[in-house]
Amino acid sequence: MNTGWLESDRLAALIDRFASCRIAVCGDYFLDKYLEVDPELQESSLETGKPAHQIVGIRCSPGAAGTVVSNLASLGTGHLHAIGVVGDDGEAYDLRQALRRLGCSDEHLFTANGRFTPTYLKPRDRNIRGLAGEHSRYDTKNRRPTPEAIQRRLIASLEAVSQTVDALVVMDQVEEAECGVVTRAVREGLTRQARAMPEVIFWADSRRRIRNFRGVVIKPNQFEAVGMVDPPPDAEVAFATLCDAAQQMRHDNDAPIVVTRGAKGMLVSDPDWTIVPGVSLGGEVDTTGAGDSATAGTVLALAAGATLPEAAVVGNLVASITVQQLATTGVARPDQLPERLAQWQQQAGRAS
Repeated sequence: MNTGWLESDRLAALIDRFASCRIAVCGDYFLDKYLEVDPELQESSLETGKPAHQIVGIRCSPGAAGTVVSNLASLGTGHLHAIGVVGDDGEAYDLRQALRRLGCSDEHLFTANGRFTPTYLKPRDRNIRGLAGEHSRYDTKNRRPTPEAIQRRLIASLEAVSQTVDALVVMDQVEEAECGVVTRAVREGLTRQARAMPEVIFWADSRRRIRNFRGVVIKPNQFEAVGMVDPPPDAEVAFATLCDAAQQMRHDNDAPIVVTRGAKGMLVSDPDWTIVPGVSLGGEVDTTGAGDSATAGTVLALAAGATLPEAAVVGNLVASITVQQLATTGVARPDQLPERLAQWQQQAGRAS
């Protein structure tokens, strides 16, 4: 089995091409809404006697599919398009504004009456640094099937936008089957379009249904690859077991596969298998959105002309930067990548 590598001058050449890349992200766009709570201002409700937590700051950012967009924008992607569905509500307004600030077109982000804009509401104590300051999260999701009319509109957008981009990323975040953007019909439309346009990079990531995609690059994590649902924090997958499962997924999908392995990096096949080590980090990390940032870095590098193993190195570098940003959905900048690559090369025992 090969081991991935990336030279410093090669990374520089890829970064130079980022601004010319055109990428669309189709999927479940959530609003990440952070509420900064000041415990010292806490009041008691006169009506119920329960604590009334006082909000002194609000931060909104695109989540789920929007996390990929945020990372692509921070990395300097030239043209970005969002494809998805939001509700007719205030959360949709905040989400659209956030996407527009990133330079992402929301022309194909449709408003649907009777649907929620999916939202992760994240209260946290402003005086407590890191993950310890986070309260319980409140989620708003759609739990009714996506209407067929909306599905047809999404498929039409996939077909239209894929004519104008170098890569199209599909992010299937909603766990309830047929209730999000990426339904069975949308997956089938994606497969048809990928077969019709082999020059475009089609990439899929799914929280629950990665095995249902065909003919596109898929990115399962190591637990998804072996069929392990909701693994405990200390779970591990034996490498031999992972290789056997990944080989079967590669055969079933009939397209490249990228298996993420957390801090250990990635295992990729195109079709030859390559181990791409991760970056070893010290100190506290926040892995929220790490997979999405890895997707952004890998897909953007592919769009810039990288091989899959080279692109996986870039994805690892990006993820290693974002996980060090605590209590927020982190992003990486192009100027941070060369230094992180040098660190990775040193850890691997050789430098370019």
